[in-house]
Amino acid sequence: MLIRNVRLVAVTEPAAPGLVDVRLDGGRVVEVGPGLADLGGWTYDGRGRWLAPGLWDQHVHLGQWTLASARLDLAPARSSTEAVALVRERLEQWPDLPVIGWGHRPTAWPDNPAVSDLDAVDTDQPIVLIAGDGHHGWLNTTALHMLALPTRDSVVSEGEWFMAYGRLATVLGTDGTGPEAYRRSMEAAAAQGVVGLVDLEFSGGVADWVERWSEGADLIRVRHACYADGLDDVLSRGLRSGDSLDGDPRLTMGPLKIISDGSLNTRSAWCCEPYAEKAVPGAEEGQPNQTPEELRALLARAAAGGLDVAVHAIGDRAVAEALAAFEETGAHGGIEHVQLTTRDDVRRMAELGVRASVQPAHLLDDRDVAERLWRGRAERCFPLRWMFDDGVDVVLGSDAPVSPLDPWLAIAAAIHRSADEREPWHPEQAITAREALAASTDGWGTVAPGHPADLVLLDADPLDGDSDQDHAERLRAFADQVVVTWVAGEPAYEREV
Repeated sequence: MLIRNVRLVAVTEPAAPGLVDVRLDGGRVVEVGPGLADLGGWTYDGRGRWLAPGLWDQHVHLGQWTLASARLDLAPARSSTEAVALVRERLEQWPDLPVIGWGHRPTAWPDNPAVSDLDAVDTDQPIVLIAGDGHHGWLNTTALHMLALPTRDSVVSEGEWFMAYGRLATVLGTDGTGPEAYRRSMEAAAAQGVVGLVDLEFSGGVADWVERWSEGADLIRVRHACYADGLDDVLSRGLRSGDSLDGDPRLTMGPLKIISDGSLNTRSAWCCEPYAEKAVPGAEEGQPNQTPEELRALLARAAAGGLDVAVHAIGDRAVAEALAAFEETGAHGGIEHVQLTTRDDVRRMAELGVRASVQPAHLLDDRDVAERLWRGRAERCFPLRWMFDDGVDVVLGSDAPVSPLDPWLAIAAAIHRSADEREPWHPEQAITAREALAASTDGWGTVAPGHPADLVLLDADPLDGDSDQDHAERLRAFADQVVVTWVAGEPAYEREV
């Protein structure tokens, strides 16, 4: 395949001026230059548009993102009363269906979610309301019984919730997560220029992905992560990070995912100092999900088996403990989120070669909550500038469905740190558009020979912008500029002209 007449986006290295041609062969870029000879095969005329490496989302819960459009949106709720009212409205429309909701953030509510509030709704259907950060479920008693959970009046959180989460499909059916539904999610991602993602779904394993892939959910690249409960299966198969799961190099084994602490909104992220408000009694600084010994044991097993590790660590104490575990075990991989940390630990990440996988769009939702719960620490939240200045390997993602699977939104948040009329939140931690784009391409810079033929053709240069605010506003709608997305040289999306 020969792509003619394109301009290269200067992601990392200066790009050749003017129009060039790009030759693809065997799923790779093999030649770049002006006026390349036509050797036969297919030719595509780029008509002066901009060519860049395809984008990656390094943190997705793909099953949950696939389900999100069919779920009750609880993001507008500002109290338990409002959330219950939304549940009642849904049941009035579909009284014979379970209610699965997503998106409530009760930290700022005047009241705490209670099972009894949902039990007061007149229905025999299970009600499962999943918090916007994914770290707790608010269920009625019917749902608690169906998921074999003890009766209570509080939410189900952290480790207990993650275990129950994997049982949802057995109680509620596939709920729209068959191969066709996954394929639609992939199509939507490809339409934004996404060529690959790291799937950190809570449930499912290697066999599930192999079956799903064989049945048509095979449009873009996927790295499948396992959790501790699936580690034995992965190791027994002899799979190492980067190995193909079914012979197709586009579907590969990813990291072992470990959730080492909780989240900001549930006040369970593990911090060095107590929460300023609404701290959980007995866990005023949040809490870990494993002992230090358990965390090190998991990293050591992964390292011995050739698996990278992705350690969820949101609080600064959790980040420090994760880095200690990486140093002591020699494991490879990164820390997910790195939402609150110190300058010294950022330098330590660089020294240890530990990657930072950050979801910048979270700061748009969490800035107000962080100012309340982490009072006096906000200058250390999402410290992207520190990371780049200190040489940390940074990759960006969404954590969809916590934030939308939209790489342009993540890039915009990283460079402007605001999505409304307010001034940027700690703009000293912002990064440049070039840095944010480079952190979204899985390490591939300006298109060159040897690169994978995972490319996106754009109507405009995403690095062309004026002020950070105007540039970010333009980038938030940049999916409209995507013309073609190629994965391994094959079109995964092509805009109708």
